[in-house]
Amino acid sequence: MTRVTVAYGDGIGPEIMEATLQILKAAGAKIEIDKIDVGEKVYLAGNTSGIAPESWDIIRRNKVFLKAPITTPQGGGYKSLNVTTRKFLGLYANVRPCKSLFPFVSTKHPKMDVVVVRENEEDLYAGIEHQQTDEVIQCLKLISRPGCEKIVRYAFEYARQQGRKKVTCFTKDNIMKQTDGLFHRVFDEISKEYPDIENEHWIVDIGAAKLADTPEAFDVVVMPNLYGDVLSDVAAQIAGSVGLAGSANIGEECAMFEAIHGSAPRRAGQNLANPSGLLQGAIMMLNHIGQADVAEKVQNAWLKTIEDGIHTYDIYKEGVSTDKVGTKEFAQTVIKNLGKKPASLQPVEYAKNTSLVLPKYKRAKPAIKVLEGVDVFVHWAGTKPSELAERIKKVETNDIRLSMITNRGIKVWPDGFSETFCTDHWRCRFKAGPDTKMTKLAIIQLLTVADKLGIDTIKTENLYSFNGQQGYSMGQGQ
Repeated sequence: MTRVTVAYGDGIGPEIMEATLQILKAAGAKIEIDKIDVGEKVYLAGNTSGIAPESWDIIRRNKVFLKAPITTPQGGGYKSLNVTTRKFLGLYANVRPCKSLFPFVSTKHPKMDVVVVRENEEDLYAGIEHQQTDEVIQCLKLISRPGCEKIVRYAFEYARQQGRKKVTCFTKDNIMKQTDGLFHRVFDEISKEYPDIENEHWIVDIGAAKLADTPEAFDVVVMPNLYGDVLSDVAAQIAGSVGLAGSANIGEECAMFEAIHGSAPRRAGQNLANPSGLLQGAIMMLNHIGQADVAEKVQNAWLKTIEDGIHTYDIYKEGVSTDKVGTKEFAQTVIKNLGKKPASLQPVEYAKNTSLVLPKYKRAKPAIKVLEGVDVFVHWAGTKPSELAERIKKVETNDIRLSMITNRGIKVWPDGFSETFCTDHWRCRFKAGPDTKMTKLAIIQLLTVADKLGIDTIKTENLYSFNGQQGYSMGQGQ
């Protein structure tokens, strides 16, 4: 018997959770439930995280969390509980299978069978944002080697365990050469350890176009957090419906399972909602806790129900569906079909041990890190880069010189174009000469002089090399 933490959520959450748990119980799942409250009413009670401290204790004790969709109140001050949970519990891998149910659920891609493996803890989802000037706000994109290694290795191990043939990586490293470049490099490194599995890399924009047009060209797709979030929803929708998709969030100690859709408050309390997405998440949960036989029974009963045309309103289609049913009736039909298998759709057979045990990340020997310069960001309302350069050059010290000014990444000094539109946010790059050692004290002196001259410095970024490799981007056009 496995203890599972369950949150009924908001909107349609309670209805689809009740339907899901009825199916699991009827199928003989060996689970005991600890119910917790999360979501809207917890937020509105004054807890900006959407979850009480004692609920965290229950989740951490049980290690397995089945969560229905929640509503995050409108307005500022409320952080996403999904993101918080994934990061607090180290749930680094988000796994979303997207498989066609053609011809019983409408899709233009009858052969589609794609699994999106999304990095779950970092990237722009670090949520670190700052307004720096009147006109410019920044969001930090954080990509780490441990994050890349864990998710890429998970994708290959998953593919090997599931008998899949290819892993594809999506990044935008033609533009973000440092962050996405690291993800791509790690993918190339780790792929060499899996010679039995084909590997390939696509730039995310054309990869997304190919995924939407020809999803059968892909098998397992691994990508950073933001791309994975967007494209897993796209993949689920073109497979048939976002409402049919579930996901697993896997960490080294804990795991969370859920539907990928939202709480749909306009459909709440009407016995309309499709419980399939949450049920798919629950099936992944059963596999995770070693109850593959129950998971197999439930999935085949669900496939049989879909195949028989017993559909909720969201996937009902005249001429294909045979009966439009509500949430409760759909669940009861799945229960009646327990022990049966679909005739046209491919029945599932799950391996008895489906939990992946990956090696823990091992930190490499530290690189030789050399400070080479500093980017000083300045709030200045002028429009002529040459005027700013004239002012900024007054802070130069010894052999530390202004080498470049950019605006929104594009070089505007020296040799900028008058056509380039500039905001009030400027990056001024200082580099040490060949015979001068850049120091943090020198940076402090630069900033001290700038302050005395009334120059509004808003942030700095130190420029390092690592083992002789430049660890910072060039200016666009440089």
